[in-house]
Amino acid sequence: MTTTTLAVLVPLLPFLGAVAGLLLGRTAPGFVRPLAVLPTLAALVLAVTVAVQQGGGGGNRTAALDAHTELTPTGSVPIELALHIDGFAALVAILVGLVATCVQLYSTGYLRDDPRYPSYAALVSLFTSAMLLVVYSGDLMVLLVGWEVMGICSYFLVGHYWETPEARAASLKAFLVTKLGDVPFLIGLFALATDAGSFRITTILGKVASEGGLDHPTLIALLLLAGVAGKSAQFPLHTWLPDAMAGPTPVSALIHAATMVAAGVYFVARLLPVFTASQTALIVLAVMAAVTMAGSALAALAQDDIKRVLAYSTIGQLGYMTGALAVGDRGAAVFHLLSHGAFKAVLFLAAGVIIHAAGTNSLAAMSRMDNLRARVPDAFWTMTVALLALAAIPPFSGFFSKEAVLGAAEHTATGHEAGGVAIPAASGWIVLVAGLVTALLTAAYGTRLWLLAFNGRGAQAPDHGRQPLVMNIVLWVLAIPSLTFGLVTVVLPDWFDGRSLTPTLTTSVLGTGFALVGGLVTYAAWRHTTAMAARAAVPIGAVAIDSEQGDGGLVEAEAIATHTPAYGDIASAPDPADPGRLLLGPLHRHAAVGFHLDALYATLFVRPVRAAAALVGFLDRAVVETYVRGAAETPKALGWAVRRAQTGNVQTYLSALLAGTVVLVVAVVLVATAGA
Repeated sequence: MTTTTLAVLVPLLPFLGAVAGLLLGRTAPGFVRPLAVLPTLAALVLAVTVAVQQGGGGGNRTAALDAHTELTPTGSVPIELALHIDGFAALVAILVGLVATCVQLYSTGYLRDDPRYPSYAALVSLFTSAMLLVVYSGDLMVLLVGWEVMGICSYFLVGHYWETPEARAASLKAFLVTKLGDVPFLIGLFALATDAGSFRITTILGKVASEGGLDHPTLIALLLLAGVAGKSAQFPLHTWLPDAMAGPTPVSALIHAATMVAAGVYFVARLLPVFTASQTALIVLAVMAAVTMAGSALAALAQDDIKRVLAYSTIGQLGYMTGALAVGDRGAAVFHLLSHGAFKAVLFLAAGVIIHAAGTNSLAAMSRMDNLRARVPDAFWTMTVALLALAAIPPFSGFFSKEAVLGAAEHTATGHEAGGVAIPAASGWIVLVAGLVTALLTAAYGTRLWLLAFNGRGAQAPDHGRQPLVMNIVLWVLAIPSLTFGLVTVVLPDWFDGRSLTPTLTTSVLGTGFALVGGLVTYAAWRHTTAMAARAAVPIGAVAIDSEQGDGGLVEAEAIATHTPAYGDIASAPDPADPGRLLLGPLHRHAAVGFHLDALYATLFVRPVRAAAALVGFLDRAVVETYVRGAAETPKALGWAVRRAQTGNVQTYLSALLAGTVVLVVAVVLVATAGA
């Protein structure tokens, strides 16, 4: 088969698997698991084949694969089924296929007793297909289809445990917040196509590179950034992602590592010349990245739910990627996207194993459980590797990819141009300073998570049995790139734009130094708080789910449902064992609730909209319905009067006829007299 045919099959196979899974879920449940795993695995194999045949796209002087066909005329701006596969697309597709396959395999064990597993597996396959469509698409309207399908899949998957109010609220919030960004995003796509005369990515990039360029580059870039902020959970539209942790852990891994949130970063990377055409847009992107990085890291340091820590971590790491794009280096951004995808998938999937073993998602509870590390040795070692990669400690993969971002920021801050494009030095300084501060905070919350989860002292955790072997195998498969992916810095430039991704001395020393300081300070704080907790009269976090269910998904659902009743408001609870509380001081209670952004949005938007809706409802009932009822009552009254006149008595009818005749005669006489 040709490379084009193989590329078409990559997103098509998971889609067909999703359709077949939905159709056969009840009639032939034995086929559900093979239909979940095999099409996704086949898509991964084909994605690797496409990458090998393509040979890195334009990065090593190999032309990118472009193929298109127009099914039907769509007016002055045509919409085409188009492929555009360069080195970026080829590698990101492999990441999506790898993580999706691992998630499907993991889910066969994690949700083995879930009655809704068939629909869950089908939606995961559809989710994967949509992301692969975004990656390979060469037409923005086709890309938008995959973009929106991911949104609706996230709604259903985040709300998988719909029996719990947390899951229902989280799914609705995720859908509405991302749609809030998608509206200006769609307007921006239309404006971009109008300026360029096409939805084809290659045509648009050619128009940007031409002498005339775009007519409204700043407006278009800012409109598109709104959609990117929503989909990739960047400030100020990031608030949906921590709440989305109410969904199953494998879904969290898929969303955070390879789909949905990665789509926004990938979109900007693919259309980066559109954004570099406006220095204003780059400054806005840099500020957005800086606030996202630092704010999310502070929030992660104050979270009690292990998955919410990882969710805020994802937001911050996406901030690094958008920061690299703000300084014009899409190679560094996609490099960190690939590296982050591997170790973040490990973190979430290992967190699922830990929640299953501990019977709780509370770090406060885990810190008072003895021997949890020995209960989950595979999760312990793989999560340790992934946390070291997250903290950018050499030689783990996160060190190389994060230093590529910091190096690009330092390069821009010192006045160098990115590929011949003038990038504001302010963008470089903003990203560099925020990136170094975030490196310290990332190591701090990563160390805190590791210490609280694996070094607890107290009662034994409830025994929910051994995890299925497939779950542990998946952890080790994903831990390998988390440990070794940094070695590809030598060959990756050939797949990207040719710019070096090798860490520079200055940023390597600064970044690693900040990370080590963050980790050591947190360890010292933990030693202090551990001694304080031993003297606490009533320790918090002493409750864990002692469920008879062995299924990881059911244990997690029960843990989510009982977290608030068991622990209350963890932000205000005086827990002496938490080093994050000591490090943050009075800032802790604000960071624990995401710096009150949800409350702010409720005040600025939700309450006014509800008030307006109540007013409209009142006007509808008291005014509009009054007129409607009046319009109905008037004919009704006339009908009643006419009906009363129909007595059936002939004498009455004759009397009325005679009276009417007399009235008409009198009227005629009067009119005739007046005319004379």
